[in-house]
Amino acid sequence: MEKFSDMALFVSIVKHQGLAAAGRELGLSPASVTARLQGLEKHYGVKLLNRSTRHLSLTESGRLYHQACVEILDNVRETEALLQNSHTEVSGALKVAAPKDVGKQYILPLISEFCQQYPGVVPYLYLNDHLSNIAESGIDVVIRYGELPDSNLICRRLAPSRRVLCVSPEYLAKRGIPETPQDLAHHDCLAMMRSQEELKTWHFQNQGQRDAVTLMPTRFSDDGEVIRRWALEGAGIALKSIVDVQADLNAGRLVTVLDGYMKNFSASTSVSSANLNVVYMDRRYQPKRMRLFLDFLLQSFSST
Repeated sequence: MEKFSDMALFVSIVKHQGLAAAGRELGLSPASVTARLQGLEKHYGVKLLNRSTRHLSLTESGRLYHQACVEILDNVRETEALLQNSHTEVSGALKVAAPKDVGKQYILPLISEFCQQYPGVVPYLYLNDHLSNIAESGIDVVIRYGELPDSNLICRRLAPSRRVLCVSPEYLAKRGIPETPQDLAHHDCLAMMRSQEELKTWHFQNQGQRDAVTLMPTRFSDDGEVIRRWALEGAGIALKSIVDVQADLNAGRLVTVLDGYMKNFSASTSVSSANLNVVYMDRRYQPKRMRLFLDFLLQSFSST
């Protein structure tokens, strides 16, 4: 039991990014948390955390230990639930992260439908447009455009996608239709921000010819849903995944321009860089709720 307790403590430290906060969650003094962490590192003969007065990060050994702890504790909790309930009830926390736009439009209703089938599951839906570090965040499932650069993750495609320039018909009626990427310099453009970086250089490819256009956007946001709403209001032209705006295009609320070009936020010309994927840890023993949710998610998108 002591090893399980140490595992829970380590997971709490990583989750809260601090020893004091982990101690408060578990009812331990800061000195006790420090001593137990030092005992762990001494027992295994490795450093698990890099610590400073302001920052805490996992070492490579710490990342491996944290990943194993999360997996083992999940399986212990599920086993306990099975024994306590005396049947194979699906229950426990399910932590899902998704971009705000696709998360609200698609993932939110799917989670609600899944939880109607399995009411014992407690969903946590994290909506953000930043990449999540699954190993450190404790997230079970990450839904993202493109693949995450981590060989320890499994990435499966939910839906093919590509990026399009979309705009309201009302805007085009007032400002005209851009015929080339360079024409965008004379239009109001709506740009994303990612980790404080302004994504205002848009890349285009047409029949092998590549162009990069640096714009002077009139509006910025780190929220993809905000960008889509501004486009719907007629505030300007947005570079969006077609998955995010497909319903708006079908209803005529938005239209696309410069359709002959492949578009991206970077110089990469990989078509798959815009695909909507589900990403998760390569765990040998996944909790049953997670396996069922992944199957449900993949089946739901394959039928749309």
